[in-house]
Amino acid sequence: MTPDQYCQQKAARSGSSFYYGFLFLPPAQRQAITALYAFCREVDDVVDDNLDPLVARTKLAWWREEIGRLFAGSPQHPVTRALAESIQRYNLPAEHFLEVIDGMEMDLDHDSYESFKDLSLYCHRVASMVGLMSAEIFGYTDRATLKYAHNLGMAFQLTNILRDVREDGLRGRVYIPLDELRRFGISPGEIMGNQTSDRIRDLLRFQADRARSYYRKAFELLPAADRYTQRGGLAMAAIYLETLKEIAADNYNVLEHRVSLTPIRKLWLAWKTMQQEKRQHRKRLAETVD
Repeated sequence: MTPDQYCQQKAARSGSSFYYGFLFLPPAQRQAITALYAFCREVDDVVDDNLDPLVARTKLAWWREEIGRLFAGSPQHPVTRALAESIQRYNLPAEHFLEVIDGMEMDLDHDSYESFKDLSLYCHRVASMVGLMSAEIFGYTDRATLKYAHNLGMAFQLTNILRDVREDGLRGRVYIPLDELRRFGISPGEIMGNQTSDRIRDLLRFQADRARSYYRKAFELLPAADRYTQRGGLAMAAIYLETLKEIAADNYNVLEHRVSLTPIRKLWLAWKTMQQEKRQHRKRLAETVD
């Protein structure tokens, strides 16, 4: 199995919205973003699959060393070998990869966060840094696109937190800020349960509104000139927003069951968005010529 095949298999098995968002990209970008996603899955799995924190920290330390080897030109892991060409072609700095690892390690240090300010650092590391690297791979002409990418990463992570409340609760983790739990009169134990009270629905609706505000901010910041090159991220956004819509339509019953879209629906949303952006791009080009 080649490094690229390894990454493709890792990404496809996850069934992530991220995966469907880059299926329709040009080959070189698709290879790079698939390898980047595979890296994120590898370091995330270190924390999720290891009950012993010491073992997890040791493995994360190995990944930090492996990023050093990658940028020194001697990667060992299939994922980093697949990334070797991309880090040069797309200007992906080592610091971004290391910060993603730092974010994953925060799960070993925290099972909850006191405030949204505290949670924001976690979201920045595990999601916005990936958004920034994705933006580099997709390409841009205006640096405002990086602000768009940062906010879109935040929006994705906040959507994941809302969708995965029950799953995270079973792992003993609460990503909804504790001061907001108190504001709505909810204990952490209730979030780890399997019943959604009206108070919990109000809390979750508040979380969904915050996620939507980050989507709005991201879209407002994306320069028109870079919409087409960033269409992969917009395809992912379409899938995540639809997930958010489904959660709301289900009356925020995320403690009873996990809301998710079918693979065919994700594929359709990604394809539809890519086609829409292609048509808009052609229209803008035609207007420029006129």
